Amino acid sequence: MVARRTALFFALSSLFFGGTFVAAKAGLAYFPPLLFVALRFDVAAVVMLAYVGLTTSRSELLPRTRGDIGAVLATGVLAIGLTNALLFVGQQYVTSAVASIMYSLNPIMTPIFAALLLSDERLSPRGAAGMGLGLLGVGLVVSPDPANLLGGAVGKGLLFVGAIAAALGAVLIRRADSDLSSTVRVAWGLPFAAALCHLLAWSGGESAAAITWTTEAVLALGYVSIFAGVLAYIAYFGLIDAAGAIRANLIFYVVPVVSTLGGWALLGETIDALAVAGFLTIFAGFAVLGSKSIDIRSLSPGGVTDASLADEESPVREEPRGYRSD
Repeated sequence: MVARRTALFFALSSLFFGGTFVAAKAGLAYFPPLLFVALRFDVAAVVMLAYVGLTTSRSELLPRTRGDIGAVLATGVLAIGLTNALLFVGQQYVTSAVASIMYSLNPIMTPIFAALLLSDERLSPRGAAGMGLGLLGVGLVVSPDPANLLGGAVGKGLLFVGAIAAALGAVLIRRADSDLSSTVRVAWGLPFAAALCHLLAWSGGESAAAITWTTEAVLALGYVSIFAGVLAYIAYFGLIDAAGAIRANLIFYVVPVVSTLGGWALLGETIDALAVAGFLTIFAGFAVLGSKSIDIRSLSPGGVTDASLADEESPVREEPRGYRSD
């Protein structure tokens, strides 16, 4: 049951985050980037707070410990707010292909922070090889123009810092060891993310007068707020709780695949042979990681499985910190 739930979280977060690139590209034609992100989190925060207020008891809703507060701040300020602010601004300067490559550095950096800050998550040589194959596959899928990779230094820098913020935020959430469910953490984190993005938008001189309200603008805002906001974050942070920061951030290998397929299906973009090769390379990366590393049945309370018995052979070595997702 736990394994099925984790697989569902992985699929949903990959799907909804993958669609973000398409919706963001459409929405940036109508919104200033930071204000776009701020409005996204305004809507998402209202929906999430209303949802947890109706479905969660008061004792489970309020942060009570230092770990709860730390997890909320790591979620709102780093993993959601700063990450998306840098992502939306950075996309103005580079192509979507380059943005996908930069953002897919997230799974590579997560083990670095995990090794420094967590005692129960380590990456073995086998795991590093699997992640390296995954990153190579991402590059093949987006098949970037070398000329574009050499340009757009400002955008690449912003996207790189954004990927660092996402990786560090995921690890700090795990380190906080909060008793709050992931859904409640997201609900409390979103107002912090919205406040940060409004502050950055105000500091950058962005104004609501620059927004062009059209049907396409409303649809783009609705998607990034509800699907790529509320639903995607519930799935993603639930995945962190269930599988750990390193495994959870493997979704960022799948996100460019979803974005490419979405562009083909919705925007008429073509998929060449190099992209197909990239898909196969990503799958090969997961094969190298191996079933022992992604079978998280051992994370269930008191669970002892072949995966836990073979821990020394696992590409990602970690022990459970507890699991709560709603």
